[in-house]
Amino acid sequence: MVTRPIIAFLCFCVFPLSVWPAGSSLPLMDADVNLSDKPSLQRGAKLFVNYCLSCHSAKFMRYNRVAQDLGIDDELMKNNLMFATKKSGETMTVSLRSEDAAKWFGKAPPDLSVTARSRGPDWIYTFLMGFYEDNSPGRPFGVNNIVLDGTAMPAVLQGLQGVQMLAPPTYGDHGTGHGTSLPELSLKSEGTMNPGQYRKAVRDLVSFLTYVGEPAKLVRYDIGTWVLLFLVGFFFLTRALKKEYWKDIH
Repeated sequence: MVTRPIIAFLCFCVFPLSVWPAGSSLPLMDADVNLSDKPSLQRGAKLFVNYCLSCHSAKFMRYNRVAQDLGIDDELMKNNLMFATKKSGETMTVSLRSEDAAKWFGKAPPDLSVTARSRGPDWIYTFLMGFYEDNSPGRPFGVNNIVLDGTAMPAVLQGLQGVQMLAPPTYGDHGTGHGTSLPELSLKSEGTMNPGQYRKAVRDLVSFLTYVGEPAKLVRYDIGTWVLLFLVGFFFLTRALKKEYWKDIH
């Protein structure tokens, strides 16, 4: 008879701690990440390099690996996605020193190599969708975020999204991202993208960060397809062999 401690141990092995929510009751938007969509990953790489890589590194990822996995031509990669180095074998690091970043932003921007694995794609997507205008004291960049209240990060994508305003808080939701539902945001001024285009752009960026967190997943997807095809073919082969071996007996 299986005892309760054994059942608990098995559940812990099957469902590791990393998949459980971080404890916040805030519902998250669905990032709808599709790692098989190479054009989306390519657009996400472009957004990451142009808007994130000036402060956030991805030091576990190399430029040539990105080019190989996402099907980006080497010359195109060097001319459009490699601004911090000229060597394709270099990792995606930044020239910003941690000491300077801590002085300017209050804390050094984290490396984003495994953020999608630790936080989850939905968290990143909701965070990037959730900046709003906040001119209260202590907000040097004039923005805040519904997911991470008091964030030190400026709204780097505000030129694309526009400026959002936070609706007045309702019962159970104080506008800080710690209620039981997402605080309502409204567009105060438009950016260069309409809301639909911005959602798509953020989804591309989150997809790229998800890929960066586990680049081998793309390889597993490709291998998995061939393995499944092999198993299907092998099933019919063994079934035919079984009939051939047993036909005289039956």
